[in-house]
Amino acid sequence: MVCFSAIPVFVAVVECGSFSQAGEKLGVTKSAVSKRISQLEAKLGVQLLQRTTRRLSLTEAGERYFDYARNALMIANEGEDAISQLQDQPQGTIRVNAPMAFGRLHIAPMMPKFLFDNPQIKVDMMMDDRVVDLVSGSFDIAIRIGKLPDSSLIARRLAPCHSVLCASPQYLEKFGVPDTPKDLIHHNCLSYSYFQAGTEWRFTGPDGLVSVVPKGNYRVNNSEALLEGLLAGLGIAQMPTFIVGPALASGELVSLLPDYVLPQHAIYAMLPERKHLPAKIRVFLEYLHRRFGETTPYWDSLQDDEAKLT
Repeated sequence: MVCFSAIPVFVAVVECGSFSQAGEKLGVTKSAVSKRISQLEAKLGVQLLQRTTRRLSLTEAGERYFDYARNALMIANEGEDAISQLQDQPQGTIRVNAPMAFGRLHIAPMMPKFLFDNPQIKVDMMMDDRVVDLVSGSFDIAIRIGKLPDSSLIARRLAPCHSVLCASPQYLEKFGVPDTPKDLIHHNCLSYSYFQAGTEWRFTGPDGLVSVVPKGNYRVNNSEALLEGLLAGLGIAQMPTFIVGPALASGELVSLLPDYVLPQHAIYAMLPERKHLPAKIRVFLEYLHRRFGETTPYWDSLQDDEAKLT
């Protein structure tokens, strides 16, 4: 009889392309993965993988077996999802992927209460500004911000995402306030490396769409690092309000070009397509909706509250 516990290991090796990455994904050692694959091949009496120093590849038998193994694993997972709906109390591990700044500022603060309220749930969260694949990374849920690419993933909208062009009062006092997007060519514009819209900043103003290619001396792949540059008076940047909302409310940063609107986006919870939503995922989504599911997110309300006081 085939060792069924080896099937998830085999699928992980093929999807990850290496024993070491599969081990990281499954939380076991590379040697344990290699041993399990060898045991599976011995049981089946065929070689499934061609091993070289540089890469792994499927043999003809491996290609044929992989289709069945992946389908078997999917059906087994669906069975677990269906059973989980009968549980009195949600339980199990949730693997979450979130952007670094949003995860640290807005997801991490809710985790203690979520885990206190759901003691039988474990959360394994990876914060990364790069967009990772949910399926190959075995993530149950991912937070995505901005325009969504076409995919088989299920998107649950959590909140709007507003962006502003902003700078510190010190910078503006020294270099002046731009009146139109075209004025930005005379300013030091700070850039986010993973900006999905490419190299252009696009505004909708009185005369329609205006595009500007910003120039500056600082480009970084972390939004909070960009915020530090703004607060220090280094330049002007396009930033989401979920990061700069408190600084705008306190006056540490100033919103610019009020007659020109930046593209509007949203914050989503992304889920792999599945027949049954596990109880652990359902309760996590409910927490996300309670925290962010408002017409005006709490980070934008800070500015409204400050305006009422002035």
